[in-house]
Amino acid sequence: MIMPTANSGIAPQQADSHDAEKNILSGEARNEDQRRADDSSRRGNNDPRHTKQPRQNNQPRRDKRDVHGWVVLDKPIGMTSTHAVAVLKRLFQAKRAGHAGTLDPLASGGLPIALGEATKTVPFVMDGRKRYRFTVAWGEERDTDDTEGRVTQTSELRPTADAVRALLPRFTGVIEQIPPQYSAIKVQGERAYDLARDGEIVELKPRPVEIHELTLVEHGDNGQSVFEAECGKGTYVRALARDIGRILGCFGHICALRRTLVGPFREADMIPLEQLEALCNRAASGEGSLADALLPVETALDDIPALAVTRADAARLHRGQAVLLRGRDAPNSSGTVYVTVAGRLLALAEIGNGELIPKRVFNLTGLTASSGRNNDERV
Repeated sequence: MIMPTANSGIAPQQADSHDAEKNILSGEARNEDQRRADDSSRRGNNDPRHTKQPRQNNQPRRDKRDVHGWVVLDKPIGMTSTHAVAVLKRLFQAKRAGHAGTLDPLASGGLPIALGEATKTVPFVMDGRKRYRFTVAWGEERDTDDTEGRVTQTSELRPTADAVRALLPRFTGVIEQIPPQYSAIKVQGERAYDLARDGEIVELKPRPVEIHELTLVEHGDNGQSVFEAECGKGTYVRALARDIGRILGCFGHICALRRTLVGPFREADMIPLEQLEALCNRAASGEGSLADALLPVETALDDIPALAVTRADAARLHRGQAVLLRGRDAPNSSGTVYVTVAGRLLALAEIGNGELIPKRVFNLTGLTASSGRNNDERV
């Protein structure tokens, strides 16, 4: 939705925050890959959920550049989210990168990776809905709640399809869920998976999560069932399998998991790693551009209204100055909007008390998405 502004004046006050240097969320997104790498190294090689990645030796050092946009990687099984970010950062020679929601090494599918100024929009993607297709193997519960852990409980019982379907309404809507022992939840400053690796039994508190939809897709004679779930932020699919298995009395764990939706990013937006590497090779020889793999920064802002401003107002907003909204065409709404000038993303701002106050200003100088990878082409 595009809302034009009327003639605007300069507000006397300055915005509280100007550009990325004072943007805490942006800083967290930029440093997320290093933080997760530090967590991973603390776990050690004995952690069943730790996948050691090969070191890249004797790689020529290349100059970093400004790259802005989203890449939705179709993450292969066995790759950590941290390693995926590092690989894409290297392919694009990008200065900054971060992902919008960890995907376990066991899982495949959508891992949205933000490059450059797109890191400022990471929270909007992380708050969006996720959709998963997953397979539960009945008869065993494992300490990691997936195939990578050790067996802790077993049962000879196998549920019927009717028994499984009858239970699903109990796991739909807002429910209380206890995160897995091997999770990134912090307990007195330590990650739960670090404590679990050291043999500590930690009582994690239940947390409210929202399951919008949970359906049984297939129920085979091989002791496995396939589900699809659409859920909100903070939901652990592994915990779903664990809890359903416990109530059915047969126990269960995840043996296959694929993410098919993350916020505005769909399965059609995903790009396999091999395709990205091939595109990188073609671009290096002058036969293509890595911009073809990028989605615009504002793709993450699909659910936020857009507000078009004049170039004069854009200059003020870019300096961190608030702009008065007045006249018959001035928007009467309030809240967060993303601001554009001449069709180009400028800032995230708040409307309140007749003013447009910039909160995060974007500087999109550098490599951005090509014209063929815009939001209109994704409809």
